Amino acid sequence: MRDSAIPAPVVDLDRVVVTYGGGLFGRGGFQAVKAISLQIAPGQTVGLVGESGSGKTTLGRVCLGLQPLSSGTMRFCGEAFGALRQRRGQLSVVLQHPEWALNPRLRCGRSVEEPLVILGMPAKERRGRVAAMLENVGLDAGFAERFPGQLSGGQRQRVAIARALITEPRFIVFDEAVSALDVSVQAQVLNLIRELQDRHGFGALFISHDLAATRYISHRIAVMYQGEFVEVAEAARFYGTPEHPYSRKLMATIE
Repeated sequence: MRDSAIPAPVVDLDRVVVTYGGGLFGRGGFQAVKAISLQIAPGQTVGLVGESGSGKTTLGRVCLGLQPLSSGTMRFCGEAFGALRQRRGQLSVVLQHPEWALNPRLRCGRSVEEPLVILGMPAKERRGRVAAMLENVGLDAGFAERFPGQLSGGQRQRVAIARALITEPRFIVFDEAVSALDVSVQAQVLNLIRELQDRHGFGALFISHDLAATRYISHRIAVMYQGEFVEVAEAARFYGTPEHPYSRKLMATIE
């Protein structure tokens, strides 16, 4: 487990509620997230675990500013979150399937470069940034000219991570980012994420069903069940002596 020193949070959720549906006046809706409070510091990864339908992805969308809140508040780097356009380049996501982030018709370099185009960075500066970022994730500059279909699954995920990091975000959501990869490739990508976080200092939410991968990457663990946190603990304590019965049930799946 990793060092768990906690500076001021980059993401700070206070009693966040997300309700879907509900008909007239929003009554009787389904609460996907129920009064969740969570702080994630720069350079820290919180592992979010729980069964399918527990609300993990909804909470990830909340952290990215993509999901409206029914109640509660979210602060980003100590300030009210505000409009998403005010946070362009500061938030990013890596998904389970890299092909969802990479256009198969675009060369990989162009896909990595695209967020910088949106931010209005000059072309000459963009090319240098893309080459450096590909090298950052362990790919040589020649990969910029390849199409996603010419790469292995692990290489595509490295390109997707390069794309997520190209704007030097302060916070990244990894949503099942290694679950589609072979075990040996998973280890390479997890090591890459750790190295890049140590280098760039971004905060992260690592959403996964895989408790072994989550154990390796996370400083703290949050266990979600039916829209609520049933346990939040330092990784070392959680994997040593989980307190909640549901946490112990999850742990039994890797023993």
